[in-house]
Parts: sequence; C-alpha cells; structure tokens
Amino acid sequence: MADAKLWKDLMTAISTLIDEATFNITPNEITLRAMDPSHVAMIDFAWPKTSFEDYICDQPTKLCVNISEMLKLLRGVGSGESIELFIDEQSGRLNMQLKGKYTRTFSLATLETVGEEAPTPKITFNAKTKLTTEVLKQSMDDASTVSDHVSLEASADKLIIKATGDLGSAKIELDKTSEALLGIEVKEEAKATFSLSYLTEIIKAASTTSDVATIEFSTNMPIRLDFELPQGGRLQYFLAPRIEQE
Repeated sequence: MADAKLWKDLMTAISTLIDEATFNITPNEITLRAMDPSHVAMIDFAWPKTSFEDYICDQPTKLCVNISEMLKLLRGVGSGESIELFIDEQSGRLNMQLKGKYTRTFSLATLETVGEEAPTPKITFNAKTKLTTEVLKQSMDDASTVSDHVSLEASADKLIIKATGDLGSAKIELDKTSEALLGIEVKEEAKATFSLSYLTEIIKAASTTSDVATIEFSTNMPIRLDFELPQGGRLQYFLAPRIEQE
C-alpha cells in the first residue's frame, strides 16, 4: 500500500517517454529502465519496498502494462488516498484498490513482455549542477518561447541556459550566489544542446514529485537528469544531445 497521488504522479512521469512499461518486481524494489520509441531518451526508475506500508514479493517477476490506460483509471485520485497493487493469479490482471473516504477497485490487463531491459549508459560527466525543479521548469518555459532547442553551458561557478530563434533569444544565468543553484561541480567546461520538446515534458512531469533536480552533462554528450524522490526512490532520465552544425 502506498500514497495514491504520488504513485499517479510517478506513472505520469514515466508516461512522458513510454506507453508500455515493463516493471521488474523483486523482493526489494520495483524498477523500470526503458528507451523511448525513437531511442533519443531513456528513463531509469526505482521504487523501494520501504515506500510501501506492506510489500510482498516472494520471487522476482516482470509486469508489463499500458501506462496510459493505468492513468485513465487513476485520474480521479485525490490527496489522502492510498493505493494497493496486486496481481490476480487467476486472471493475470493488475488490480488497483484505492482507499480514502470509500474504496474503489480497478482491474488492468497485463501485456506480454517484449525485449530486454535497456542497459545503463556509461558516460563520463564533466559538469554537475543541482537546482530547484521550479526554476528548471521556468527556464525551459522561457527558452521555449523563442526556440525548440536549448543549450546548457557550465563553467566553474555558473550554469547558463540559452535559447536562440529566428525572432528572439533567451538567456538564464545561475551562479553560486543564486538561491536556485544548490550546487555546482565542474571538472571541465561543458556545453550541449537538447530538444526542448523532450526536456519540457520530462521536467514538467517530474516537478510534481520532486523539488530538486541534479543535471549532469559533458560537451555534446547525453544529459542525465536525476530528480530526488522521497523514501529513497530513483527517477532519472538520459537524453541524447542535438549536435549543432558548424
């Protein structure tokens, strides 16, 4: 049993990249690592058993569901409700029981698992910055008013977010004196450009579950966005860069 609204928000964050999700359920945690259909972005999610009041898993298993269909069933979730998830052994369906002022039970068909889990990218990151998701979301919104892509630049004590379009430009500077920049570590100056369509959706969804984001990137390499979750959970995204033509 877990917080229903938090579970719904986490599923929304996953749905930004994939529609069908294969969860690995072990005695210790629920995990998911998958690429989006275009193989431009990847999500790495983990939710430990300590996040649940009760958690029973005798042996590892895989569970594949359509996240969009799950969210349709969860659209009426309110604050203060809890959710209980369990697989009906006879039908093989996923049952979701919502408990609040009254009890509601939904049943969701499971899908056949296809393919292997995506491997964790092996990347060396030269820049690491930590900032509030509120400011990160606002920065992406500002950038999207002038362009469909955004550049990130990191130096020893500053993170610069820039976007340039045919009719205008936007520039957001965060240095060590900024309350929004919670930390910065730069081994080597880094600059990379990314699609705003991906970043905006990822950050918008993740901001409902996390107040702090850690961004790691190197010049013209994929970016990793790590959103701090309560109770030791993990919500990470990897996004391939947009290579600028000289």
